[in-house]
Amino acid sequence: MALDPRTLAAIALMALATMATRLAGLVLPADFARRGRLKRTFDAVPPAVLAALIAPAAFGNGWPERVAAVACLAAAALRLPMLAIVVLGVGITALGRQFG
Repeated sequence: MALDPRTLAAIALMALATMATRLAGLVLPADFARRGRLKRTFDAVPPAVLAALIAPAAFGNGWPERVAAVACLAAAALRLPMLAIVVLGVGITALGRQFG
């Protein structure tokens, strides 16, 4: 299976965005985003990054990846932990490939 350079670039950029978000939490003052619109914005970043990582694989492959992408988006909308979302997506994809 060959990896498309655009997919690799998207993954690398999303990894950098995730690292920048985490580093911003260390650099910004403690009360910078504790309430209001900015807090909601910062809370929405991790699910958005995860969705951006999943999108190239989900729409470029078969049905197991599409089902996993929808399930991950639903889990992200419910604000489940990031690890749970990743495990859910990997599990659905693996089962779909195995039995599909």
